Amino acid sequence: MTHILRAIFVLVLALALPGVAAAQGYPTGQINWVIPYPPGGTTDAMARITAAKVSSILKVPVIPHNRSGASGTVGSDTVRQAAPDGYTVLFNASLFVLGKHLFKSLPYDPQTDFTPVARVGRAPLLVVTHPAVPAATISEFVTAARANSRSFNFGSSSLGSAGHLATLELMRLGGLDLTIVNYRGSAPALADLMSGQVQIMIDPIAVALPMVKGGKLKALAITTDRRSALAADIPTSAESGMPGLVLSSWYAVWVPKGVPDAVVARLASALEDVTKDAEFNERLGALGVEMVYDGPEAFRKFIAADVERNAALLKAANYQPE
Repeated sequence: MTHILRAIFVLVLALALPGVAAAQGYPTGQINWVIPYPPGGTTDAMARITAAKVSSILKVPVIPHNRSGASGTVGSDTVRQAAPDGYTVLFNASLFVLGKHLFKSLPYDPQTDFTPVARVGRAPLLVVTHPAVPAATISEFVTAARANSRSFNFGSSSLGSAGHLATLELMRLGGLDLTIVNYRGSAPALADLMSGQVQIMIDPIAVALPMVKGGKLKALAITTDRRSALAADIPTSAESGMPGLVLSSWYAVWVPKGVPDAVVARLASALEDVTKDAEFNERLGALGVEMVYDGPEAFRKFIAADVERNAALLKAANYQPE
């Protein structure tokens, strides 16, 4: 009789709390891991490394899908419209949370239409130029750009990216008014930088550093308060003449609004295990990315503070939503 009563209790609890029932078997099948940018950038690399580790922990296929377009909006909106069951996940970079401050028309609200799961990495940025640019430091670049502003255009991987924000900050601190050319991802932007179509760019170290080491680009600074072990010869922004330029990109996971809390917690737990994995940390280090972990509640608070800070930066730069 006791066993029957216990079974009835569990059934009633499951019916009363759908999230509990959903989480008990989660996941039972493939998880679609949406990356809202084309292959080749830091977000894509981070997303794929993370997806592979999550797959090994949850024992189900976690399949990366590149859904690029409109500065990440297309792929992100795909996730917003997905069933809130935890089987469609968004892996995105820091620019995602600034959507309302970047675009006049956005099909979603990043802070209310998605549920934050976890933040898993952050990366410093490199200030890089075409080799022909007559500057070895940020100070020298500012001097050259002030003398002939029409000769210099900034490349940006996308609106609102950490590199874009750093570009606005560099121009504000340097008193510059240069044209910013926005691209659909780091790969096409860096290709145009190497060909000389644009002259300067700020992008995560993971993608830009190989071009610097290969002599295809020149590094003026790293946007941190200390040098990177990956590139100890590259000076900090302060050492390069601009101490106020300290920014980094970060990477995280979201699911659609309405996913049961228990499912979010299971996915967050898997991501926490990922960040403790030695191989994961080694691969991140090779990309120039530092491991961090913020679970759902800590991540939500981090987002609020990040949006407040960067919205103020956009306002100070007189940025107008496009």
